[in-house]
Amino acid sequence: VREKVYGKQKIYFADQEQLPAASDAELRGLDADIAERSGQLQALQQSCRHMEAELKDLNSSMTTPEIAREIEALRKDCASYTEKLERIKSATNHVTPEEKEKVCREQQLYRREWRRRKRMATELLDAILEGYPKSKKQFFEEVGIETDEDHGVELPATT
Repeated sequence: VREKVYGKQKIYFADQEQLPAASDAELRGLDADIAERSGQLQALQQSCRHMEAELKDLNSSMTTPEIAREIEALRKDCASYTEKLERIKSATNHVTPEEKEKVCREQQLYRREWRRRKRMATELLDAILEGYPKSKKQFFEEVGIETDEDHGVELPATT
């Protein structure tokens, strides 16, 4: 056993001078053996990765009993949806196209009226605010005006 000192560290190792020197043929044979074993190692590692991926896929997939339960649950859902569809089809209180058109016309009328009144109120408030010394927000607070925006209300989109 030999010792080498590197600063504060000491390294101990086997004295290789006592070992016989290897010939070039032995070194080439060892290199070939290392290359062969490296190839085998890579093949085994690749095989291992493939098997781990397959195991992961199998672990993440459902088992046969789980699939049977899932199929049964889906069949129950399908049956309930089929029943619901039949109830809807057999219902006698369908909305006629005339009723639908009437409701759409009323909605357009109310939406138009809402826009008109909002525009009138905005114009009136803007006229008042021209001579008002404070901000619009302060005026609204003093008078007690609540806007659509304060409550997150938006005009419905036109259809």
